Amino acid sequence: MQIAYTMAPGRGDTDLILFQVAQRLMQAGLTPCGTVQINTDRTDGGKCDMDVQVLPKGPVIRISQTLGKEARGCRLDPAALETSVALTETALRAGADLLIVNKFGKHEAEGRGFRVAIGMALEGGVPVIVGLNPLNRVAFFDYIADLGCQLAPDVGSVEAWARAQVSARAAGADCAARASSAA
Repeated sequence: MQIAYTMAPGRGDTDLILFQVAQRLMQAGLTPCGTVQINTDRTDGGKCDMDVQVLPKGPVIRISQTLGKEARGCRLDPAALETSVALTETALRAGADLLIVNKFGKHEAEGRGFRVAIGMALEGGVPVIVGLNPLNRVAFFDYIADLGCQLAPDVGSVEAWARAQVSARAAGADCAARASSAA
């Protein structure tokens, strides 16, 4: 199985890394599916708005709710998250080179969110890159056991891993096709 994760120390840094990696991969002609997060500062001083871009060419979906400056609860909009999950699963079934999941978050830790999409990708031999934060690290490792590879939190490292995995997968498919045609 090909699954890797990255964790950047600064708030929103992992989001920026995965966004840039996705853009570079698409510019190179690859087809990633999944989501990358885009955070936008609010002018009213409240917490940032969180949107996800559904890859490769899907919509931008607001996944945060505006609860007010003093609100302390979870701002995630579960319905919006599940919409992005459904669109990702559809794109994965249509064929993708790679799955990018912006964050293995609370929903994934509890068995929801992108967890099924991750499993679908791994079963289909599609490499997976996941953004991870310390809060959900234990749940992530409970889910993947020792199958994951930690990547340095920089665009170059994540992109290089993705390209290597996609190339290896393509080479394996080419070998299998040659073997079956020779039989």
